[in-house]
Amino acid sequence: MLPPGGGLLWLGLVLGSVGSAALGSSATDALNVLLIIVDDLRPSLGCYGDKLIRSPNMDQLASRSLLFQNAFAQQAVCAPSRVSLLTGRRPDTTRLYDFNSYWRAHSGNFSTIPQYFKENGYVTMSVGKVFHPGVSSNHSDDSPYSWSVPPYHPSSEKYENTKTCRGPDGELHANLLCPVDVADVPEGTLPDKQSTEQAVRLLGKMKTSGSPFFLAVGYHKPHIPFRYPKEFQKLYPLENITLAPDPQVPAGLPPVAYNPWMDIRQREDVQALNLSVPYGPIPADFQRKIRQSYFACVSYLDTQVGHLLSALDDLQLASSTIVALTSDHGRQAGDLVELLSLFPTLAGLAGLPVPPRCPIPSFHVELCREGRNLLKHFQVRDSEEDLYIRGNPRELVAYSQYPRPADSPQWNSDKPSLKDIKVMGYSIRTVDYRYTVWVGFNPREFLANFSDVHAGELYFVASDPWQDHNMYNDSQGGALPRSLTP
Repeated sequence: MLPPGGGLLWLGLVLGSVGSAALGSSATDALNVLLIIVDDLRPSLGCYGDKLIRSPNMDQLASRSLLFQNAFAQQAVCAPSRVSLLTGRRPDTTRLYDFNSYWRAHSGNFSTIPQYFKENGYVTMSVGKVFHPGVSSNHSDDSPYSWSVPPYHPSSEKYENTKTCRGPDGELHANLLCPVDVADVPEGTLPDKQSTEQAVRLLGKMKTSGSPFFLAVGYHKPHIPFRYPKEFQKLYPLENITLAPDPQVPAGLPPVAYNPWMDIRQREDVQALNLSVPYGPIPADFQRKIRQSYFACVSYLDTQVGHLLSALDDLQLASSTIVALTSDHGRQAGDLVELLSLFPTLAGLAGLPVPPRCPIPSFHVELCREGRNLLKHFQVRDSEEDLYIRGNPRELVAYSQYPRPADSPQWNSDKPSLKDIKVMGYSIRTVDYRYTVWVGFNPREFLANFSDVHAGELYFVASDPWQDHNMYNDSQGGALPRSLTP
């Protein structure tokens, strides 16, 4: 078992079981849950071996947590990834590949992690960006299904993409790079600071409550724009910032796989660079500034996580609380796990019945899960789960997918609407390789045609960790075994 005060880092996953001796206990001494969801955080942290990043609070959490190093999002877009993570279902089940539909109306009335805890006697609370706001969560963060009280969104959230960045010309701009003097921004605060303050208030209230709680806290940074307190920029002098080790587009990369990053190109400071579309290189000095601001955002985020965990300690809640920290997506670098495994694992750690595995298809089933139960990593054996995994080769790999509107980069390649999706990329990842096929997709039928292969990728990650050498055309036909087809 992990020691009291441990966590789960899942940035994969930091999944932390705190006070895990209470597994299977009664409701009177049930474990609380603090779920921290970070937007676009990749494993650029000290606990993942990055010697430049200053992330002492998340590193400390990782030091007493179960830290996953091969955890994969099911789709690297905010809304689909969050719905997949929180329902325990894959995007092909939720049928959400963009931002424009609500799974309960569009696909099936699937239960969520907080809903399941709520139905089992927990007070469930949402602070910040947990579900993606808007249509994909019914403009309500899935209330009232998932939450016992109305979700909280910081009032300064509305300024995130407005002209609040002071440029060299002294004017305000909507920039990608946006270090700010917090005292000068609207309301004199930032969304993640407000979210931490609200989360700490809620923890204080729950200290005197007789009910167990499930508190989800969603942080915006390091998602673009890189808008953060300017003092964090000083932690990363530009002369210490190196360029990416492989900045060139790999020669064997199929055009359909390339992301032109149109959302970044829309920022005023990037527009001023006059980059060619889609492959135009970013000047080296601006690359360094991007990396500097990303790292500064991570350190700013780390201080917010530190304040939250300190409050948990100060209120003497740490020994009775499971802490799970995960990113919704980002480049992840053990055992392979998928983010949709969070649902059964949190349920099991809290002593709740683990939802059953989903049948195929499962659109008619409200409560089930498509992810693995990871309790074995906490020295809690599940013989039924182990037997299932040994007999099912699908459980030995991680799956992810990404939609595209065409075979070559377009203005909407990074975030196509459902009606525009013509190609779907499906990846499987093992400890040895990543294999991707880009196949025809019918958005009206939500149907992938694996006989209509547009392109493929095959990378052997041990010898090619940056995935620069596509071996797909050199493989024997590149056919995906039927037992591994998503």
